[in-house]
Amino acid sequence: MNQLLFPKFKFSVVGVVVCLAGLVAGSCSYLQPKVSFNEEIKPLINKRCITCHGGVKRNGGFSLLFRKDALDSTESGKPAIIPGDAEHSEMFLRLTHSDPEERMPYKEDPLTKQEIDLIKRWIDEGAEWETHWAYLPPKSDGSPSNKKSFSGFFDFNDFIQNPIDDFTYAAMEANDLEPSPEAEKNILLRRVYLDLTGLPPSADAMKRFLTDDRENAYELVVDSLLASNSFGERWASWWLDMARYADTKGYEKDASRTIWRYRDWVIQAFNQDMPFDQFTIEQLAGDLLPSPSNEQFIATAFHRNTMNNDEGGTDDEEFRVASLIDRVNTTFQVWQSTTIGCVQCHSHPYDPFRMEEYYKVMAFFNNTRDEDTEGDFPLLREYDSVQSLQVNEIVNWCRSKNQKDGDEVSLFLRTLEPKIHPHRCDKFVNGSLMDNKWIGIRNGGSCRILAVDLTSKSHLLFNYWTGHKGGSFRITIDRPDGPILTAGKLEPTEGQKAVTVPLDLSKLKDGVMVRDLYWHFFNTSIPADRSVCGVEWFVFQKPLPLADPVVSAKYLNLVNAKPLSTPVMVENPTEFRRKTFVFERGNRLVHGDEVKPEVPAALNPLPKGATADRLGFARWLVHPSNPLTARTIVNRFWEQLFGQGLVTTIEDFGTQGEQPTHPELLDYLAIKFSVDYKWSVKKILKEMVMSGTYRQDSRRTDERDPSNRWLARGPRVRLTAEQIRDQALEISGLLSRKMYGKSVMPHQPDRVWQTVYSGESWQTSAGEDSYRRGVYTFIKRTSPYPSIMMFDGSSREVCLVQRVRTNTPLQALVTLNDPVYMEAAVAMAKCVVNEKSPIKRIAGIYQMATHKQVSMATLEVLADLYEEALLNYQSDPEAAFKVLSCNSDSAPEAALSVVALAVMNLDEFLTKE
Repeated sequence: MNQLLFPKFKFSVVGVVVCLAGLVAGSCSYLQPKVSFNEEIKPLINKRCITCHGGVKRNGGFSLLFRKDALDSTESGKPAIIPGDAEHSEMFLRLTHSDPEERMPYKEDPLTKQEIDLIKRWIDEGAEWETHWAYLPPKSDGSPSNKKSFSGFFDFNDFIQNPIDDFTYAAMEANDLEPSPEAEKNILLRRVYLDLTGLPPSADAMKRFLTDDRENAYELVVDSLLASNSFGERWASWWLDMARYADTKGYEKDASRTIWRYRDWVIQAFNQDMPFDQFTIEQLAGDLLPSPSNEQFIATAFHRNTMNNDEGGTDDEEFRVASLIDRVNTTFQVWQSTTIGCVQCHSHPYDPFRMEEYYKVMAFFNNTRDEDTEGDFPLLREYDSVQSLQVNEIVNWCRSKNQKDGDEVSLFLRTLEPKIHPHRCDKFVNGSLMDNKWIGIRNGGSCRILAVDLTSKSHLLFNYWTGHKGGSFRITIDRPDGPILTAGKLEPTEGQKAVTVPLDLSKLKDGVMVRDLYWHFFNTSIPADRSVCGVEWFVFQKPLPLADPVVSAKYLNLVNAKPLSTPVMVENPTEFRRKTFVFERGNRLVHGDEVKPEVPAALNPLPKGATADRLGFARWLVHPSNPLTARTIVNRFWEQLFGQGLVTTIEDFGTQGEQPTHPELLDYLAIKFSVDYKWSVKKILKEMVMSGTYRQDSRRTDERDPSNRWLARGPRVRLTAEQIRDQALEISGLLSRKMYGKSVMPHQPDRVWQTVYSGESWQTSAGEDSYRRGVYTFIKRTSPYPSIMMFDGSSREVCLVQRVRTNTPLQALVTLNDPVYMEAAVAMAKCVVNEKSPIKRIAGIYQMATHKQVSMATLEVLADLYEEALLNYQSDPEAAFKVLSCNSDSAPEAALSVVALAVMNLDEFLTKE
């Protein structure tokens, strides 16, 4: 047949084989897939090269962090990579060099032949860089790209509840796994209650659900939980870890701070389902919104949760900068899952962020009024109803004269800003900054106030205290013996008092309004080593409202009032603006180039028309073109429900972080959250808990996926510290549902607090306040609530995006001995003490705690424990009396309390199954 078709050719088997071999050899480069930079080259560079040739070091002038840098000339004058020509690229040649002094990696094990071949192919293919997956905008058409027809031995209609399940099933099938059946109704109800509200269901709620056969019974429960007040309390606990919320300032003194209004704002925001973009903007820049409300000011306390160092002798500017750095790091950690802290000293070792970009981001945050002062300024002052009417009266009067001046008066009455702090002063004569905080000048002494802008100013307002009569002061212009700008008497005060004196601007004859001023203090009647007075702050103000004696008196009364005050953010006015510089090697004392506010080039640009301030930056974070924010937040929600994120390194979406297990699902959820649901937290959480993936049984039946990466079973996770404590109080009937207000101090072991200077101590709250939810517990940074810390809670000194779950004997000591659990156990015993038999009482305790019927094996163990405890307390009534808090010496009741404590140490109680 071949001869008929090809009469002029003779074929042999050998010839055909040789011909085919040649064709294959000649086309092998076309048969190989193109090398993936992100999947194959970048991990290799990060592991073997970047330590010496990246953002920290650039040995030989060669860096592999950016393509532009990698293709630039090195110290030899030649580029190390020639795209398309590996044979002449120094990088490839050094990998294969025979001389160990020349071969790379230097003084390390050589790359394998496969790794070297991979790099050679990559260079020959053009040495292209790819954008890391996390920096590309999310894309999704609502279904997985590898979706197949369902097959198997179970009913997929029971599993597929919404699009989430399409994605998870596709991954299961790709890994030869099948979904688990739906969890039993009692297990599922407890799971969703704990996830959405942080509390277990009541016995009545469980009974209603178990007997409800309606098709939408589960959805109705989910809707009721999303609408409950407990929802906001549960999710606030999660957010406050990231916000590093605490009731004290931190550092050595760790004095108390009144900032609980921020915690309440977070709870309310979650309960109201505030869109997450608004939630973001108000926390980062609520004060910069038009006519901000008190609530929007309070939201900005997110970044006033930074620590404040009140220790004597500390440099306020040093710790202001420390707070500033914390704000930059926290913002990128919370909203971008980006570890940027190292970039303050050098370019990022692995990710595309240059050192100067860190300081460009810092410039967005560098012009707020807080300056690490002992008074924790600025503070939002929330006046009572009578005072609020007076504020409105004064502000409206001022606005009737001049709108802009009236707005400035309104801001000052609300925040006492802008004002000048004593650390602005220098050239002290016969005086100093007392404790590095307050002006303290002895008789005849003085200090300089540097570069004061007196444009349009008419009065000096200052806050001082003194116990001495006969004091006075004067302020001179330009020099100690210069023209007198103002002078006045210093009357004795009860505590601190703000007073005002007029300025004589006629002394500024040359018209130059920015002047150095010298502040002199006098009192010949006091000992020579005593300060005339202490000054906490001062400000030079415009005529309104101080020019009118009647309005001025009301104004001063309000300034001297002591309303509830919360630390907030306030932006610097023009005359207080700071410049931002690169810190050489991260040292704040060594300034490099000045920088202006800009976002990193690797991410989306600022939105068109956005201002170069915190408000513009906040809007940039939640702009549709930002690739990270929506992904970050839905991944955090997923982690809270399933125990691990779709990206397991929830703090790091960079090239050193884990790849997403379900990238298409992550993008689907990000788009659903930010676009379809318009940033509704409740809607995206509902979609997650309504999925068949979430509803699965949590029992492990397949050992091929021990960590449940492919989600072929439901979540099984140890509860958080707050959930464990709240659950104990709830099932025992002790939990108070009181919401909001000052933080409370529930029972804790004696002598836990160690305070210095202040004399503060833990004063156990009375009545129901001892039994409020964990989110309301007072958090002292240097001595956090012990049971919260034992179960991996945070001291809130820095941002924490994920608690690392541990399992230690100390946890059992808490649940067996902590007064909260002891009281809960006694209350549980009282609930069942009237049951007819000990067995029924024990079974009742187990049912209360776990919402499951006790197995015979467990019941036998608990019954043995009961009998042993009963004999002990019958022989020792005094011990029973102590267990029952001195209210009874009933041995059966005390023994049941021991059983209740044991049950609260079981996995069934401590774990969400």
